[in-house]
Amino acid sequence: MPSHAELSLEAGLVALKQGNYQTAIAQLEPVASSQKNTTAGLQAQVGLVMAYARMGQVSKAIALCQNLLDSPNTQVQEWAERALGHLKKRQKRQNTVKNSANGHVAADRANVNATGASQQTVTKANTSSSSSSAIPAGSLRNSHIETIGVNGLINSDYRSPTKSFQIYWRHAPRAKVWQPLHKLNLLPLKLLAAGTFIALFWVIREMLKLAMGLTNQIFIKLPYLQPLSLFDRNPTVLVLAVLAIAMALSPWLLDWLLGKFYQQRELSKEVLNGHSRETIRVLQRACQQRRWQFPKLRILPIAAPIAFTYGNLARNARIVVSQGLLEQLADDEIAVIYAAQLGQMIQKDYVVMSLILLVTLPVYRLYQLFCEWGNKFSGFGRWPAIILASFTYGIWCLLTGPALWLSKLRVYYSDRTASEITGNPNALIRALLKITIGVAGDIGKQEQTSWQLESLNLLAPVSYQQSISLGSLAGHIPFTSLLMWDNFNPYRRWFTFNNSHPLIGDRIQRLCKIARHWHLETELHLISEQALRGNYQPFLLQIAPWLGIPLGLLFAGLIWLLWQIAFAMKILNLKWIYEDWSFVTGCLLIGFSIGIILRMNSLFPDIKPANLQTDDRLPNLLANPSAIPIDSMNVCLAGKLIGRPGVGNSLGQDLMLQSHIGLVKLHHIPALGQSINPQDFIGRQITVVGWFRRGATPWIDIQTLQTQNGQIINSAHPVWSTVLAVAAQAWGAFIFLKG
Repeated sequence: MPSHAELSLEAGLVALKQGNYQTAIAQLEPVASSQKNTTAGLQAQVGLVMAYARMGQVSKAIALCQNLLDSPNTQVQEWAERALGHLKKRQKRQNTVKNSANGHVAADRANVNATGASQQTVTKANTSSSSSSAIPAGSLRNSHIETIGVNGLINSDYRSPTKSFQIYWRHAPRAKVWQPLHKLNLLPLKLLAAGTFIALFWVIREMLKLAMGLTNQIFIKLPYLQPLSLFDRNPTVLVLAVLAIAMALSPWLLDWLLGKFYQQRELSKEVLNGHSRETIRVLQRACQQRRWQFPKLRILPIAAPIAFTYGNLARNARIVVSQGLLEQLADDEIAVIYAAQLGQMIQKDYVVMSLILLVTLPVYRLYQLFCEWGNKFSGFGRWPAIILASFTYGIWCLLTGPALWLSKLRVYYSDRTASEITGNPNALIRALLKITIGVAGDIGKQEQTSWQLESLNLLAPVSYQQSISLGSLAGHIPFTSLLMWDNFNPYRRWFTFNNSHPLIGDRIQRLCKIARHWHLETELHLISEQALRGNYQPFLLQIAPWLGIPLGLLFAGLIWLLWQIAFAMKILNLKWIYEDWSFVTGCLLIGFSIGIILRMNSLFPDIKPANLQTDDRLPNLLANPSAIPIDSMNVCLAGKLIGRPGVGNSLGQDLMLQSHIGLVKLHHIPALGQSINPQDFIGRQITVVGWFRRGATPWIDIQTLQTQNGQIINSAHPVWSTVLAVAAQAWGAFIFLKG
């Protein structure tokens, strides 16, 4: 049962949030005086500073802040120091106003926020800055009340924030006359496209063989049923024939699928010309030069900016854009995005990507239907839908996997071709950044990743995963700072292994090279192209489980050699155990397990209140160019939990925290016996404590997730890592000893 102090504290904080400052002071003062340096006492004192400031009792607020400077909690000390600076500035302004008696006291008070920080409006771009974004003045906003949260940590109570920043664009010039770039060798791209087709064929064939084999095994076990002889045949020819037919019919089949599921419709030249006159000229000129027909234009009625191309020949290619792209991009930016789609037609990689889209769209639609069906039930009635939806989502991921490398490589080629067609690499830089902002804005507005964004992600100009943090933090920190990790981290390409798109910073760096080649000022002034010197030890620790596999193989070879010597010298006769070589698998598993154990402490260090990073530190965490995921940064962030509700998030694939700073991806692994999951709290205000990881897509591994009413969800990342290590060790030892 809550104590009297806890009840008074809760009542006082509620009154503070509601703006009832007299009641808040009455409730919080007894707690602050009696509890002192306890969690409740610190919460009460910070709340009192807020209430005094809003009541105009600046002297009391300053006195209380000075007491908080001696707090043992370092987070409280930092907060008190910032607040004290704002309060002293406010007191100085008030004294000046009183002395001058100029009648502007009311106007001065209107410009003071919850902590006394003045809100300023940025009125002009800093053209000497190395970024195209302006940083908002004031470190604390009206919508942001800071209190001391669970375990004595700073917890930000987030309320519907309104962004007070404005992004400025340099609008660097385009080339008026430019020389063609040196001709690229398209052979690597064509070989990769062929390899993607082969990989897709292999995945489908193996999945089909597995399904047929399991079906026959079930028929054998069941009475009165016989296995089907058809399912014993090799499906290779059938799969090849189906894929060939699908590739031949892909333009028309995708027309039907996109029209039925996503309401795709034709886009007339007149409508496109109303948004971008340059686009029509670019398309006509490029098609005339190559003697192509004018491509068919399509539009998707979605707010997120997206563009892609599908078809199998230039004469039946379709270029698709979203309504959001036409509305959010400028004339020249729309033109350069269309030019990038022409680049994919020139490279012919869109043929294989169209096949991938045709194969994956029906599977994803099936997953969507299972999710919608399951959301109609509750409790145990959902489990069949959860199993089916999760299984279907896994199949969709397997089918998209073969196209990841092609999806990454082709973007470099199309960016280059778009720059060469338009002579405007700077417009493409702006377009890419605006797309990330638009995608992040759409996710924030819908409070989830839309079905369209996820299912069409492979063909999009920018992946929605890399847009989540980059796009949502635009304006809070310069683009050049946000892109430093992409440009300078020595191990950055290792962390894009399973990404569908290359790093935005890498793409922009290449576009800036093209601009400088044509003697143009660049849209972003990136500092240097030289990567930081890497510290090998953290990186080796990061990949320790995978390094354990070749080390396990080496260990297996050593064991084999020793047993051979012992057998030849008639010292020990255990050759019969290892002559089938199955012990090698055991050694590989043991090596993998040892790697997991070695990195465990670094990956999941103890979280201490003293070293927790809060919301305002998020931009700095993202801007650190040397960080890798093993550099676990302890964070305590507050905001709204967003993501796809219900069955669509049963695997936790769409969990995000929407703070007053921006969006950040969350990873959760449920603990055994836990009856509630994070998706049950989607749309509610939460506080997340966990480990922030900086990779190609930044994320937080959750330790605890707490709601405003005190419900707590624990995430079992360290537990399941230990379970995996022990299971691999036991399995490997069993195989090793059994032989």
